[in-house]
Amino acid sequence: MNDNFNLFLNSVEAQYQDFVQDLHNLLTENQCKCEIKPAKSGYLVSYVFLNTKKTLANFVFRKSGIKLRIYADHIGQYQEFLNSLPKKMKKEISKASICKRLINPDDCNQKCAMGYTFSFDNEQYQKCRFMAFMPTLSQESNPYIKQFLINELAHH
Repeated sequence: MNDNFNLFLNSVEAQYQDFVQDLHNLLTENQCKCEIKPAKSGYLVSYVFLNTKKTLANFVFRKSGIKLRIYADHIGQYQEFLNSLPKKMKKEISKASICKRLINPDDCNQKCAMGYTFSFDNEQYQKCRFMAFMPTLSQESNPYIKQFLINELAHH
């Protein structure tokens, strides 16, 4: 596993390697197991809760940069945090796909877990769990990404 993590880490832009290592340490020290699989555009690195086997987050590579998909199953308990996000992160969230199952349960695969209903800036959203919270790593967003994970860990 360590070799695979090092290969993954070496594929991350140098400016974000310390941050990615910091998140890795945070998650693995808080009851998450790291799973790494090669993918077409890099690596798929998942952090899975040991006790529930549910995924908390995945690093994914995109042309626009490396992103962290956060499965915020407890967003309702700390959604006020979303108001503090930078404009760019809020824009990414607001542009994410809607959750068809929340609007009409028959419109999506019945095996698909429903997305999230949450609000920020006095507007309600119903977003797909796979697209809602997928910020791109950046100097501006990284502290908020870390806090997002800390919030989710605290409510797990």
